[in-house]
Amino acid sequence: MLALGGLTLLALISLRFNTTVLETSTVEIENKVALTAFSLADDMIEEIKVKSFDQNTVQFPTTNVLNLTPSNSLGSESGETYPNYNDIDDYNNFTKTISAPHAEDYTIRCVVQYVDGNNPDNVVSDRTFYKKLTVTVTSPYLRGAVVLSYIFTLK
Repeated sequence: MLALGGLTLLALISLRFNTTVLETSTVEIENKVALTAFSLADDMIEEIKVKSFDQNTVQFPTTNVLNLTPSNSLGSESGETYPNYNDIDDYNNFTKTISAPHAEDYTIRCVVQYVDGNNPDNVVSDRTFYKKLTVTVTSPYLRGAVVLSYIFTLK
C-alpha cells in the first residue's frame, strides 16, 4: 500500500514539474515576441524622427500653421514610396510586415495625426505645430498589440 501511495505521489509531482517547465517555456517565448515587437515599434519611431515635420517644411520652416499639410491630406504625396519618405506625415496609414527568426508576420502600422499642443491625447482636425505618431505592432504570437506613441513639434 505504501509503495502504491509513493508511486502516485511521484506521478503527481512529475506531472506538476512538466507543467511548470512548459509554462516557463511559453512565458519565455511570449517575452521574446513582445520584446521584438517593442523593438520594431521603437525602430520605426527612430526612423521617422529624422524626417522633416511636414512636406512644406522640408526646405524651410514656417511660423504659420496654414502652410502645413491639411489633416485630411496627411500621408505620402504622389510619387513618394517607402523608404524614400521625406516627412513625418508620409507614414500616415503606413503598414509593413516583418518576419523575425523566432516569430513571423509582425505587422507594423503607423498613424499620424495633428494634436492639441496643451493636450497631446486630444486629436484635432485643424493644423497645429504638433503631430502625434502612433506605431502599433501586432503578431499572431502576441496576446495584445504593442502600441508606442511619439509627439513631434515644429516649435
